[in-house]
Amino acid sequence: MVYEPITIQLEPRSIASCPEPPPELQTCLKNVLQHQVDVYEAAKDHDIILDLAPTGTGKTKAGLSVLLHQPEKSAIYIAPTNALIEQQAEAAKEFIQATHGKLKHHVQPVSAKDVRRWSNDRVGARAGEKLYNLIRNPASIFPEVGANRPLLLVTNPDIFYYATFFCYNRLDQGNLAYSFLTQFGTIIFDEFHLYDAKQLVGLLFYLVYWHEFGFFKQNVKVILLTATPEPACKQVFAILQSQGVRIREINGELGARQIPSQTAVNLEIRRQRSRDEFLAEIANEVVQRFHANPNHHGAVILDSKDHINRLADYLNTKGLAGKYGRITGSTPVTDRQLAAQQTIILATSTVDVGFNFERHPAPARQNLDWLIFSARDRAAFWQRIGRVGRVLGKPQTTIPSEAIAYLPEKAWEEGITSLDIMGGRATLQETLDALKCMERPFLQIYWQSEALLETARPLVFLEEALKSLPQEDLILKLFETLKLIFGGKRDWKYYRNRMQALLFAEKLKNAPIVARKNGEWDFVKVWGKGFYNARYYFLRAFLEAKHPDDAEDLKEQRTTLRDWDSAISERDDIAREMKAFAEEWLNSYAPIFQFRSGLFESVHIRDPHNFLLDISEETELDPIHLLRHYEFAQRKDIIEVTARAPVPYDISFHLHYDGPEDEFKSLKLNRLTAFRNCTIQRRHQGAIAPTPLLKALEKEWLAGVIVPTMTNQGIIFYLRKHGIESYPITVKGSDFSKDYTFFAGIHAIMTAAMNGIQIRLMDEEEFWIT
Repeated sequence: MVYEPITIQLEPRSIASCPEPPPELQTCLKNVLQHQVDVYEAAKDHDIILDLAPTGTGKTKAGLSVLLHQPEKSAIYIAPTNALIEQQAEAAKEFIQATHGKLKHHVQPVSAKDVRRWSNDRVGARAGEKLYNLIRNPASIFPEVGANRPLLLVTNPDIFYYATFFCYNRLDQGNLAYSFLTQFGTIIFDEFHLYDAKQLVGLLFYLVYWHEFGFFKQNVKVILLTATPEPACKQVFAILQSQGVRIREINGELGARQIPSQTAVNLEIRRQRSRDEFLAEIANEVVQRFHANPNHHGAVILDSKDHINRLADYLNTKGLAGKYGRITGSTPVTDRQLAAQQTIILATSTVDVGFNFERHPAPARQNLDWLIFSARDRAAFWQRIGRVGRVLGKPQTTIPSEAIAYLPEKAWEEGITSLDIMGGRATLQETLDALKCMERPFLQIYWQSEALLETARPLVFLEEALKSLPQEDLILKLFETLKLIFGGKRDWKYYRNRMQALLFAEKLKNAPIVARKNGEWDFVKVWGKGFYNARYYFLRAFLEAKHPDDAEDLKEQRTTLRDWDSAISERDDIAREMKAFAEEWLNSYAPIFQFRSGLFESVHIRDPHNFLLDISEETELDPIHLLRHYEFAQRKDIIEVTARAPVPYDISFHLHYDGPEDEFKSLKLNRLTAFRNCTIQRRHQGAIAPTPLLKALEKEWLAGVIVPTMTNQGIIFYLRKHGIESYPITVKGSDFSKDYTFFAGIHAIMTAAMNGIQIRLMDEEEFWIT
């Protein structure tokens, strides 16, 4: 097939300005845009406001303007990444100062690292304890703030999720969850289109909670900022609207007085080739542009950090060392600021959100004259094409920009060449919308499987807190609305029983078999204090996973819970096996109750030879990326990158299983479970390469699904081609050694299930309920 490049000119874009904004906005906003006024006005009589204005047109300030309606109430701003927390906190401080006293909020950036740095001497050392007291009274943590000031908490979605889902320390989880659920008058979610189906569960639970518990009637406002909303969310908003929630969408480009926001863009669409051809072609393009117009500024945005770093090597060999700056997820803040001032910027998707390519001094024309980028899906395409040629507020607005977009080869097979190149943005959008290969992987199927179990965690805590109170009935209403949104088929009793058993397992896991001197209850006492349902459903899960014959006896009532209560009190061996199962079972469910799906914690590395960094020598890096793409040495606690691997290593796992093959196939194969004694290896051309020990890889439990490779070969190949990672794993048992395939992380597991790989849970529950 011929993969000819396609050339099209995208017409300039404009946005509506507002020549006569409300007096309340005139002091805190300059050059007010219509969408900013519309958001402010809509907040007077709407509950949820979506600002859909294009990137780089002041959505942050639009969201902050809503605070003016409730100047005495605290607010929370949820930035999508840690890198943006400080940036948005500074923007919030500037906005509040510009109100000249109308807003008196104390702006506090909050990441996990920030909380650890706060003093332990004021309210205690636990993270949840500090956060709770910050929300209750900022002066309790920072006395210099002064008394009676509202809080504007700027944080990330991870902290928001773990707080509202009762995931902090048991001593703090209740206080902290209720603070997040009740203490904020305005809640702003920035770039919420970046949330995947799994991550949206927490946000949507929060919206339904406010609706069912009447917080919208108490004037709570939710602002959602996004230029590219996820279509599935529109269906959710329609359900909430039908139940009386007042929702308003703001389109920033509508309005009478239009001003330029983006230049015309001369766009060339190319097929993405194999790695070396792809990078060599981009390097030649960058060199040609630099020499032709050395005063023009440009950027390259690619999806792979390894591709960006290898591209830097290409440019070094072509004489452009020192002319570019790199911005990836590993780039420290100071390096980002310096990289942004280079003539050429090499970046990953980390610049897709909140990064405006600002230059100092600011040029009279656009900050980016040209852009080369790859795009796996439509959302990424429109986000990235919107980065080039921005001229909002610039004196020169008519100089065209240039862009080259690399799309998957499949786009040509699906008919991208039918694009009407004279039709501009409208026909391009229509053509991209028709390409199946450009659909963003959105695992809506997760909503129909375990999303309701995930939301059952906060529901069980809330139900217990509201027991015998009038609001207790609201829990069932809240669940039914969630069920309507996510599309599940089981009832509240089913999910409540499962969740109570899991929460009971958390207690059993930590209970000593024999009582300790400090008075801590032993296993039998903890068992006896459990609710009947919690004990019964935990016992059933334990027997299903470990003793199927006994599970059948319990099901058929040949044995009872009371029989097992007696046995547990008399036999330590049963208690020990149950305690071990509780830990394994909880770890098997860990992917469902994690906000992000990374396998391992990042590692701190030194990069003295600048393989990853341009200026700084130290950063945080995903250990899988480190193992796959670099040689390194570990000296005590310091990991130093020594070379880039010429060919990326293959990553595989090795599992020692204490049992025979038949038992492994029966209890572990095709099940979402947790594995101990699982080690990581790297290979080159099939041979095991030495893998230095990394502390971050010493994970006691690794959750995932092991499947037969041969019977699922077609599905595995298809998923890898579409970026869904899986790993070879060798399992060695008492009478066998065999190679399988390992899916880790909820996205990979769900996609595998959706594509026909049969998966069950340890306790025989269905993983995918259709």
